[in-house]
Amino acid sequence: MIKLLKSIYLGPRFFYLLAAIAVLFLLSFWGSALYSITWVLVLCLGFALLIEFSMLYQGKGLEGDRRLSEKFSNSDANDVVIQLHNGYAFPIVVVIVDELPVQFQKRDFYRSLSIGSKQKNDLVYQVRPVDRGEYRFGKLNCYVSTPLKLIRRRYSFNNEQLVKVYPSFIQMRQFDFLAIDNRLTQFGLKKIRRIGHTMEFEQIKEYVRGDDVRTVNWKATAKNGRLMVNQYQDEKMQPIYSIIDTSRVMKMPFKELKLVDYAINSALAFSNVALKKGDKVGLIDFSNTVGSFLKAQAKKTYLNTILETLYNIDTRFLDSDFGLLRSLIKRKVTQRSLLLLYTNFEHISALHRQLPYLQAIAKKHVLVVIFFENTELRSLSETPATQLSEVVDQTIARQFEHDKKVMVRELQQRGIQTVLTAPEDLTVNTINKYLEIKARGIL
Repeated sequence: MIKLLKSIYLGPRFFYLLAAIAVLFLLSFWGSALYSITWVLVLCLGFALLIEFSMLYQGKGLEGDRRLSEKFSNSDANDVVIQLHNGYAFPIVVVIVDELPVQFQKRDFYRSLSIGSKQKNDLVYQVRPVDRGEYRFGKLNCYVSTPLKLIRRRYSFNNEQLVKVYPSFIQMRQFDFLAIDNRLTQFGLKKIRRIGHTMEFEQIKEYVRGDDVRTVNWKATAKNGRLMVNQYQDEKMQPIYSIIDTSRVMKMPFKELKLVDYAINSALAFSNVALKKGDKVGLIDFSNTVGSFLKAQAKKTYLNTILETLYNIDTRFLDSDFGLLRSLIKRKVTQRSLLLLYTNFEHISALHRQLPYLQAIAKKHVLVVIFFENTELRSLSETPATQLSEVVDQTIARQFEHDKKVMVRELQQRGIQTVLTAPEDLTVNTINKYLEIKARGIL
């Protein structure tokens, strides 16, 4: 009985009618005939309540289920599907209150839909997580009412469901098919100009119009009596490492997402592209200590290992030890490799402290330092100033922007490749840089 009573809720329409009856009782002090009419309305309301109660507690009732993906993609819109089946012999109105994970901080989820007799209906909504980890959905609460809408019966489904939020595999798939044959150019993503070609020989073939005449193989031409050319392909099986700084400088948020998560999403998408191009990919994360070290491999299944490792990476509140990173690379990365270092420098002094270590790494490897534009400062510097305090703020913001450009120049002067990018453009610019280095044959 207690369980039955707990499942009954009075609807807004009941309280509106009750308020109207109370007004009529008040008016009956000045009109005695109205008193009897009001009591008739009270009896009618009670009778309607009994009818709706009996209707809601007969038959199969409502069946519901919340369908979640096995895993969610961080920083992307993920679908949540609610499937409902009306087992009643009459149409119903369902109010859905879903208990979302605490990470979303959303306590006003409310959806309403109508379902015909013996029919099914699906409700699809989207959630956008901005942190990796475990997300727990609570109960799926459905409040059912008849067309009278005086009372509601509550149904609860899916008491608790767990879903893990992984680095953005949706973003990875967006660049997946674009990695084949350098077709990023077709979508305006690649901003590079090919200079020459890499020197890994593929085959000798007959000359066709458009082939580079500089690749003519004169010995093969004399032997076959036809013009023959050498065909080359991008050099493959080159070791490439994504190195993610997980220190406090990477906790800075932009558009609700931390810099370290931008770096993790980019590293996953880039690793997928590099594997498709036939290169070996590895992963390092560090701060004051070394976190994970995955030796570069070219196996396609290695991407799952990288995904699981990236899932468990988190930032720390300490400063990075670039000296430790240099020692690790010297000890474990023995072959000349392409190193993509995701970090951030907000002050020139911070860069100067790490320059000796970066130069030491760049002597043996191709080092690309990837750091971030402060888009908030850029928008501040572009806003028209009307007061003296705003002018001061703009001056400071422009000084920070200038410092970033000075950092790029100082790194390039020391033979270190750089990518200075807005957080939202990180993946595209990183892949562009990788393709540029492959095209130039720098590695």
